[in-house]
Amino acid sequence: MLETNRSASERRADFKTALSTSRLLRFPGAFNGLVARLVAEAGFEGTYLSGAALSASLALPDLGLTTLSEVTQRTAEIARACDLPVLVDADTGFGEPLNAARTVQLLEDAGAAGCHIEDQVNPKRCGHLDGKQVVSRAEMVTRIAAASAARRDANFVLCARTDARAIEGLDGAIERAKAYVDAGADLIFPEALTGPAEFETFAAAVRAPILANMTEFGKSELSDASTLEAAGVRVVIYPVTTLRLAMGAVERGLRELASAGTQVSLIGEMQTRARLYEVLDYDAYGAFDAEVYRRSRGETSEPEEGSSSE
Repeated sequence: MLETNRSASERRADFKTALSTSRLLRFPGAFNGLVARLVAEAGFEGTYLSGAALSASLALPDLGLTTLSEVTQRTAEIARACDLPVLVDADTGFGEPLNAARTVQLLEDAGAAGCHIEDQVNPKRCGHLDGKQVVSRAEMVTRIAAASAARRDANFVLCARTDARAIEGLDGAIERAKAYVDAGADLIFPEALTGPAEFETFAAAVRAPILANMTEFGKSELSDASTLEAAGVRVVIYPVTTLRLAMGAVERGLRELASAGTQVSLIGEMQTRARLYEVLDYDAYGAFDAEVYRRSRGETSEPEEGSSSE
């Protein structure tokens, strides 16, 4: 109630340790704190703040239009809402290497367990669209080196994303990834690989854990968790899945409300008030407030039936 039960440093340490195992870590996207709480309740290992989902929630396209302050604020909201490690999409680091360094420190302060920084040019594009451009390998190495040096918590996971697969081919993307690991990256995110075979090749070639992006309607084949784990992938993100599910339901509901003039037929599809209050831990807030009020008046809680007051 009120805050998470585990500190940001504990969650970072757990994430960093888990990356060294052969287990696949599943990070569904959460575009707000309430969704993050549901992700945790469903038993996933972490949650992810997608730049595309954040942009969409602000009614903006994913073209690098969101600001560092907007990303940091949403990160803090999500990190406060659940005990899972939060991995954050930090785009290109929001500017020059100095900006990338500051980005890491602000995300640390916000409670993130890690972030990824990509090698696209500014303004960036969605990783599954055509027409992307990447900066030189040397420029991205400087970006990653600055971000790595800025970490105050050694367990903050720095992930380097490369969008070079579509531009320089698989071999070119692998060579970039190796350079990014040497610059300080803990995790590599090869964007828009075609399927499990390419992930397996990538994982075998790079001495760092690999992240797979299982976004719908993209260039990567949607593979199940066991297939990705067998291919050597260590983290999988589902960045926009929850937003797409939610917005699909909202669209259908609004059309029905507009045509029928009532929401009666939609009630069965809605999260009930009781369920919402359960997710929000509503009763615990009320109990906390009542207890503080009693104490402020010098009153004590009634002993439970059968208990001794001695």
